[in-house]
Amino acid sequence: VLHHTGSMWQAMENVRRLVKPGGKLFIALYNDQGWISRYWMVVKRVFNANSVGKYAMIALHAPYLLGLRYLTRLVTGRLKDVRGMRLWNDMFDWLGGYPFEVAKAEQVLDFYLPEFELVKLSTCGGRHGCNQFVFAKEKIE
Repeated sequence: VLHHTGSMWQAMENVRRLVKPGGKLFIALYNDQGWISRYWMVVKRVFNANSVGKYAMIALHAPYLLGLRYLTRLVTGRLKDVRGMRLWNDMFDWLGGYPFEVAKAEQVLDFYLPEFELVKLSTCGGRHGCNQFVFAKEKIE
């Protein structure tokens, strides 16, 4: 949850220091989608500002987050939410998830390399979601 700390890059530095030689670091960070990520950052900030903002963001996004997603899942046979939540709870979790920070995979690689070796990378292909990284810290011989 480094992307929900409000100081993601400092949090990334903090966990970097915890990895001992020969250890591994597993992290997942929200993918930076440019203007779409900035939009969601504003939505989340407004949602958390006060009750008026919360209800405004629910009213604005419920047709998409509840209606369109429900229909998509109905048509594709995925009515059971893969995150283990009802769509209503999932909507609140998404809208209210602030602080919210993002990074491009390249930025994360630049941050951790060459101190760490990249063991595995799984990106969300430029879409919404988390890029997942496994880094290994070299043993000191």
